[in-house]
Amino acid sequence: MRISELGRRSGVSTATIKYYLREGLLPPGRATAATQAEYDETHLRRLRLIRALIGVRGLSVAAAGQVLHAMDEHRSDPHEVLGIAFGIRPPGSGAPDTTEEEPSPEAAALIDAMGWSVSGSNPAREVVDRTLRTLRSLDIAYDWRTLLPYAELAERTARLDLDRIEATTDPMEKAEQAVLLTFLLEPALMALRRLAQENESTARHTGDGSA
Repeated sequence: MRISELGRRSGVSTATIKYYLREGLLPPGRATAATQAEYDETHLRRLRLIRALIGVRGLSVAAAGQVLHAMDEHRSDPHEVLGIAFGIRPPGSGAPDTTEEEPSPEAAALIDAMGWSVSGSNPAREVVDRTLRTLRSLDIAYDWRTLLPYAELAERTARLDLDRIEATTDPMEKAEQAVLLTFLLEPALMALRRLAQENESTARHTGDGSA
């Protein structure tokens, strides 16, 4: 396809596509003349991933370029590609980090109790610890054991996520799905929790179950 069709199908302007080409985010097309080139479905998928990284995940063009380069480097390793796409592993991190970073003692205890294999560099570790510290500072008696039932629900959610992602075989499509599922679906998941909370409260406190 010509660059104009690529723009039409991707929803990205021709000027922006040319910018991505200059910055190396998008590989060049097949040259057909001195100033013309043809593009294919791989370019379309790449553009969609670029839009997901910049528009959804909020990365700068330079940071998106680093992520894309790392994904290309690890294209044959789906686990590494997904780790980078999810934001779990920084670009260029190489092999998964299995060491534990401090401070994350409660997150580490929860991970051990669940039998999970989680890299030491995963930023969610510190989120868990910081949240628990904040709750206790407000005299709310929460520790990592309190989170175990929630962790079990999260594990089931992760299986649903990966089942959907694994339905495609192209590494860049997997990465696009990972970004979109993580950053676009999370608000809907929180909304479902609020809906379920209202339903449970109604069932417990209104007697006949009516609002």
